[in-house]
Amino acid sequence: MSAQLFSYSQILIAGVDEVGRGCLFGPVVAAAVLFEKGSISQLQEMGIKDSKQLSAKRRETLARQIQHRAISYSISYASAREIDRFNILNASLLAMQRCVTKLPIIPELCLVDGNKKIPNLTIPQETIIGGDKSSPIIAAASILAKVWRDQLMVRLAAKYPHYDLANNKGYGTQKHRLALQQYGPCFHHRYSFKLQAKL
Repeated sequence: MSAQLFSYSQILIAGVDEVGRGCLFGPVVAAAVLFEKGSISQLQEMGIKDSKQLSAKRRETLARQIQHRAISYSISYASAREIDRFNILNASLLAMQRCVTKLPIIPELCLVDGNKKIPNLTIPQETIIGGDKSSPIIAAASILAKVWRDQLMVRLAAKYPHYDLANNKGYGTQKHRLALQQYGPCFHHRYSFKLQAKL
């Protein structure tokens, strides 16, 4: 169903996005955020944009504002073991499906970042390639997911200090890969990924 059939000022729209697909460590995290009618211009005025284009401090500030202004939101994830079992694409879709179904209010339309619709949803969906850059509602979801995942990585860094997680957030930096060579992977690593590729 095309998004052009809807008037964004008249319906409840959920933006859905995920973060952490390219990481070696930890879950892939998705967020769904539901805004009231006619709120897109307000999101633009807040400075909502793709989480990757924002500093960590700015993301945290915007995440609090999004949580305050949204009608509802939810955050879910698929674990590293689920990524290994189902592959990263299917695990990402699973995380997105989980967060949409957790919303206490059912949206009338889901705007989903990417080109794959979320399986097993009866709610109308519109996929948007690069949606985190072009849709403020999807960008809001990307911010919530990114802040939640980064905070998780900081907490796990205390338990797994070798991998420099507080800095790399689970991505395959040189320091992270060197630690994998020296200490090996832990429970939260994605064993289906190339964990010890040549540096």
